Amino acid sequence: MHFYFFLLYIAAFFGHRKARLLVRGQRETVRILKNSPQQKLDKWRGCVWVHAASVGEFEQARPIIERLRAEHPCEKIVLTFFSPSGYEMRKNYNKVDKVLYLPFATRRNARLFISTLQPKKAVFVKYEFWPAYLRELKKQAVSTFSISAIFRPKQLFFLPWGKPYLKLLHCFTHIYVQDQASLALLQAHGISRCSVAGDTRFDRVNQLAAHPSDLSEGVSMDDKQHLLIAGSTWQQDEQLLARYIDTHPDIRLLLVPHEITDSHLHQIFQFFHGRYMRLSEITLNPQPSTLPAPRVIVVDKMGLLSKLYRYGAVAYIGGGFGAGIHNTIEAAVYGMPVVFGPKYQHFREAKALIAAGAGFSICNYKQLEHALDNAFAHADELGQKARQYVESELGATDKIYSELFSI
Repeated sequence: MHFYFFLLYIAAFFGHRKARLLVRGQRETVRILKNSPQQKLDKWRGCVWVHAASVGEFEQARPIIERLRAEHPCEKIVLTFFSPSGYEMRKNYNKVDKVLYLPFATRRNARLFISTLQPKKAVFVKYEFWPAYLRELKKQAVSTFSISAIFRPKQLFFLPWGKPYLKLLHCFTHIYVQDQASLALLQAHGISRCSVAGDTRFDRVNQLAAHPSDLSEGVSMDDKQHLLIAGSTWQQDEQLLARYIDTHPDIRLLLVPHEITDSHLHQIFQFFHGRYMRLSEITLNPQPSTLPAPRVIVVDKMGLLSKLYRYGAVAYIGGGFGAGIHNTIEAAVYGMPVVFGPKYQHFREAKALIAAGAGFSICNYKQLEHALDNAFAHADELGQKARQYVESELGATDKIYSELFSI
């Protein structure tokens, strides 16, 4: 673990942007904890501490946080992130009392953080298992929970040489897992304080879908049945989509890249032969109503994707040719069939959407074309199956909240 943090310091020294933000951010948290006046620290002491690695885990914690804030407005809540992308996007989140970077997980930092804040409860989301913090929480008798967790046999906890890490799971007061397979795996290894609650992401996306807001910003969203929304795309996704748009003149595309750097936007420009408009250009220069809307719009703003899915008939989810696909249920909640690349095996919701007949995995252009043509041809029927699946998974927030915060 210390070697990992050492590598982050080296990367920061040589100018890696995210590593530099992370190193600076966790140092700033340590400075705040050590040097802030007692009166300021008292505002956070005795808090409910919620830790999320990044934006995705934050969205899983968000329904819990916002319900706690609504029902117990005087409760103190501190939110921490490990990832710079999570912190930078949500550092001004107004439903908590303080947002911080999590200091690197050394024994000294863990002792400082927990002794200073003295949380009454600690909530970790999904994959967050920091040994120094878990041991210190147990030592200080803080009730500690893991929510929306998911476990697989090949994780370090369950390997022959992973017994020290398996012991960490005994530090939790309770572990709320997403599925029965995770529960059985934990119980088979002697972890008894666990139960199936589901995934709070389903409740979160359902909240978003229930509160529509017009984000078209000058873009005509008419003719929904021919609009493809492509979310969190990477280079290989975009190459395939550009070919599909070239050969399907009736289809329009709203493309939301995972990264909106100048270099990535230039790549997209080349893939589509320059035949697209950026959302910012349309917002700044609204097209006269007499002119047709552009066939391809590239969304060059962050934070809009989950709300943009409502405007389309079919969704393509990016990331499946890299580390793994991005969030499929943000689209499925709107009753859309979803198409994605081959790396989806670690995502139970993707496998469930395939089983329900509402999700399709592709490996090449021929498969992409077939999947998208089929999805557009049967969008209503397939989309209904997607929506039904989402509805079947609702309720995790109620279960977890009722057991953790009936205070």
